[in-house]
Amino acid sequence: MRTIARISLLLSLGALVLSGCDSAPGVPGKGAETPAPDQILDFDTLYSENCAGCHGKEGRGGAAIALGDPVYLAVVKEDTMRRVVTSGIKGTSMAAFGQSAGGMLTDKQIDVIVAQIHTRWGRPGIPGVNPPSYAASVPGDAARGAIAYNTFCESCHGPGGRGGPKGSSITDGSFLALLTDQELRTMVIVGRPDRGAPDWRNNVPGRAMTDQEITDVVAWLASQRVPAPGQPYPATSKAKP
Repeated sequence: MRTIARISLLLSLGALVLSGCDSAPGVPGKGAETPAPDQILDFDTLYSENCAGCHGKEGRGGAAIALGDPVYLAVVKEDTMRRVVTSGIKGTSMAAFGQSAGGMLTDKQIDVIVAQIHTRWGRPGIPGVNPPSYAASVPGDAARGAIAYNTFCESCHGPGGRGGPKGSSITDGSFLALLTDQELRTMVIVGRPDRGAPDWRNNVPGRAMTDQEITDVVAWLASQRVPAPGQPYPATSKAKP
């Protein structure tokens, strides 16, 4: 009986020692382990680390377009956004984030980002509005686009798109070199609300741009691209001795 009592005492002491180790200094507590990067599924963390640097805190816009704009989300559906996030946009600052395209994010992480952007910041619909299609369905005509530009855009961006009292130049070679035709189309449709630029409905009061007019304006803008943006370099005066 004494032997059994000793064994029981030893087991009790062992359990006490082991339980004390859990709270010993330097020993991480339960749930304190840092998850592997590809296991993070918290939207706030994923958006902050991958999107906010360009698209702004809470999708309010920055160097790139505002993702939290309901008008933008009415035009750019989840499947389109998922493709862009995964594969990026070639020739622009929009990098590929999907592992399948050389990025760091898993398909599941991208699904979280895309779904939460639409859930948090989108609206089921814009009352009384049928947004233009995200991508052009027919070719644009630059000559017609010049006329549409004069009607809808010149009052802000000035003659020939060289800048005006309310908007910067949009025919500058360096500016056009940084944007694809699709990005130009998206910007014409959605505007830049973070910078006071209206969407396709509000350039002329009571007269929204048609899908074809948007396509034609983009064709006209694309026709203003130059082979060597930024050339020739401005002349610099020689330093005085």
